[in-house]
Amino acid sequence: MYAVISSRARGLSVGVNMNPDRKCNFGCIYCEVDRSAHPRDKSLDIEVMAEELLKTITFIGEGKLHDYPHYAALPEELLELRHVALSGDGEPTLAPHFSDAVEAIVHIRAMGRAPFFKMVLLTNATGLDQPQVQHGLKHFTKYDEIWAKLDGGTQAFLNKVNRLDISLDKILANILLVARQRPVVIQSLFPVINGESPPLEEIEQYALRLKELKANGAQIPLVQIYSATRLANHKECEHLPLRALSHIALTVRQVAGLHAEVF
Repeated sequence: MYAVISSRARGLSVGVNMNPDRKCNFGCIYCEVDRSAHPRDKSLDIEVMAEELLKTITFIGEGKLHDYPHYAALPEELLELRHVALSGDGEPTLAPHFSDAVEAIVHIRAMGRAPFFKMVLLTNATGLDQPQVQHGLKHFTKYDEIWAKLDGGTQAFLNKVNRLDISLDKILANILLVARQRPVVIQSLFPVINGESPPLEEIEQYALRLKELKANGAQIPLVQIYSATRLANHKECEHLPLRALSHIALTVRQVAGLHAEVF
């Protein structure tokens, strides 16, 4: 469990680490998780998670974050809980008991012992078609959100950035599967790699993939454009300047006709 002030959450986010085992099917060049270290826990203990989550959101609801020096000077509006994120040290949809974890979080919300919060699933989209994930998503209300990763528009670029063994077509198909049923926010991180920004032709292809998703019925209310902001394990990865990020967002608006923001 962790609490952070997030620009993309527009305030305070509480994260549930769905993958204490650090299991992930991406090897993103910008990832901050050290997968060489032995994980402390091999799986998510749902009962412990639920207990910690209830304590955390109750603590936040009582305004006690101001008692900590790190949060003391922050305005009240930044310390209001915006959402509970299903994320962590790996890909959340790979969690063996994904659906059970979602049900436990929904149960806490239904108890009414803490202020209402929305859930946000942060995912690379590769597991969205799995039966247990589909079952878990049935518990999501219209207030909850799914943020799906898409870091490029070609297989070659994704291989370079995400270092994956999964096809771009599979990722796009899974995004479309869910986005035809409910809105899906696209989250896209573009880094500088070995001193080079993403090629202009790659950005064009990325925008075209988004355009195709929209044309095929995907509901995409927002495209989040951002870059690596924390020290990564891979020193070849750096932050992409704001001007370049703004150009990507502009391309998305012009080519795909979607709302895009830079964070």
